[in-house]
Amino acid sequence: MQRRQFLTRMAGFGLTGATLPGLAQAHAGGTLPEKFLPREVEIAPGIAAGEIHVMPDEFALYWTLPEGRAIRYSVGVGRADLYHAGSYVVQVKKEWPSWKPTPAMVRREPEKYEKYAEDGMPGGLDNPLGARALYLFVDGRDTYLRIHGTNQPSTIGQAVSNGCARLVNDHIIDLYEKVPLGTKVFLYPKAGNPYRPDQHGMDHHA
Repeated sequence: MQRRQFLTRMAGFGLTGATLPGLAQAHAGGTLPEKFLPREVEIAPGIAAGEIHVMPDEFALYWTLPEGRAIRYSVGVGRADLYHAGSYVVQVKKEWPSWKPTPAMVRREPEKYEKYAEDGMPGGLDNPLGARALYLFVDGRDTYLRIHGTNQPSTIGQAVSNGCARLVNDHIIDLYEKVPLGTKVFLYPKAGNPYRPDQHGMDHHA
């Protein structure tokens, strides 16, 4: 999908709707503001159900439903030039995934990641990928981009990650149960950034 199509379709997503019961609660590390709670919203007609659309400038992820509806989740996204717009497929799903920084992450911030370079970190509450992770692929190739959990609600609504989209753990668990393998994922361009289909993640985690 080209950038012009991204922008045309992006304009069709709504921003209002009722919050979903059962997900308005406190999270480890603090309470998530009400504006960041999942809600069902209207979207433009003609957008297929069962897709994920990430709008980085809104810090929003949409899980599309039939009949012009979607569930809108609030997310944190990749910082600076680490966010990569494009079309992806969920090819792997993991509960309480283990994590290992990529070589690029270690090079960028050795003081933060070098200690995990060899053995990584087992799954658990302190793991950067949180409770669940959806692994994004292109043409059968792992891009190292993930949609995953976090126990740091303060990072929602910010561009803080190494390229991935993060939801608080309660919300990624809710989304994870809805998303089957083979789901299409669209990461829309940030305002002012060109869509570069030849530049997928390939070196980003969390």
